[in-house]
Amino acid sequence: MCNANSIYEQAKDQYANIGVDTEDALKILDAIPVSMHCWQGDDIRGFEGGNGEDSGGLQSTGNYPGAAQNADELKQMIEKVLSQIPGKTRINLHAMYGDVNGVDRNQIEPKHFESWVEWAKTHSLALDFNPTLFAHPKSAQGLTLSHPDKAIRDFWIDHCIRSRKIAEYFTKELGSQSIANLWIADGFKDVPADMLTPRKRLAESLDAIFAEKMDVIDALESKLFGIGVESYTTGSHEFYMGYAIKNGLALTIDTGHFHPTEMVSVKISAISLFVEKILLHVSRPVRWDSDHVVMLDDELIALSREIIRGNLLDKVHIGTDFFDGSIDRVMAWTIGMRNMRKALLIALLDPYKELQKAEWEFDFTKRLVMTEELKAMPWSAVWNEYCERSNKPSIIKG
Repeated sequence: MCNANSIYEQAKDQYANIGVDTEDALKILDAIPVSMHCWQGDDIRGFEGGNGEDSGGLQSTGNYPGAAQNADELKQMIEKVLSQIPGKTRINLHAMYGDVNGVDRNQIEPKHFESWVEWAKTHSLALDFNPTLFAHPKSAQGLTLSHPDKAIRDFWIDHCIRSRKIAEYFTKELGSQSIANLWIADGFKDVPADMLTPRKRLAESLDAIFAEKMDVIDALESKLFGIGVESYTTGSHEFYMGYAIKNGLALTIDTGHFHPTEMVSVKISAISLFVEKILLHVSRPVRWDSDHVVMLDDELIALSREIIRGNLLDKVHIGTDFFDGSIDRVMAWTIGMRNMRKALLIALLDPYKELQKAEWEFDFTKRLVMTEELKAMPWSAVWNEYCERSNKPSIIKG
């Protein structure tokens, strides 16, 4: 551990002078779970034995060598990432990553994910889950749960119900409530004549999917638009927010799923007042939803501050969601996951009560002075100490 003259001890004293206990911050940080998405490792192809072609606005670009070809390779890649990131980590799976052996998606069962559960137990991990409503012949027309053909809607309803049961299986086996997140790419390339009817069908499909209570955290994820559905998406932000509030479900906020000029960080406090839970999917939308590797930028820090300052750790569940095939995939994961934790640490090292006090007393000068001085505080020394204690590298090398 550190001696009295170490860089960390100096940083600890500096933070103590502004009323921040770095030891408390590290204790909280280490307990915050961050769910790491599995699809960075194979460019969202899955292991169902198909051609791996995407649909519905999903596209991983680049041809860097080393994409996982099967579940064992993907697990090995994830293990490498885990060796380089401190803190409590969960793994987020899509249905297309099961050991299905040709079984169609409306027939998947917990047994198709037993190997993932055994692997998770070995590494003391919890698992989250997503039904996969893309890259399938029955999603080729761009509609699934809002499709006018009832047979197609029923197929996807069955898939989503079975996916929830798999998530519940994860909950029971791993002792941590699994988050079951639902995203669909339904929509139209050009402006539809009828915007209402597809949303009525989607609402009816959701009613059927969530009719049975299960031991999972059900979440709904909206999107502004996707490739091929630029003019209209059935599952808009307003639609899912209304449905989540009405039915007591979690609302998923993906940082890339809004207009380029919208800041997702400013939405958290407002939404938190009305929904049961928030699932945060952290990405970097360079030009809208381009899903770049998460950088330690102002918006990531602002997101973290909204969670910490609002005391929302019990309400907001944090997960990553990016895919970049142009760089080493393990390093992409590692960089993004470490940056998420760095942003949370920076937020935890804020003297928020003092900032709040100055604001409530209308001393905006003091608030601005404190905000600017925080930018020069030695948070990196605290990060290095955290990595050392966690037996993880403080600096990674590409």
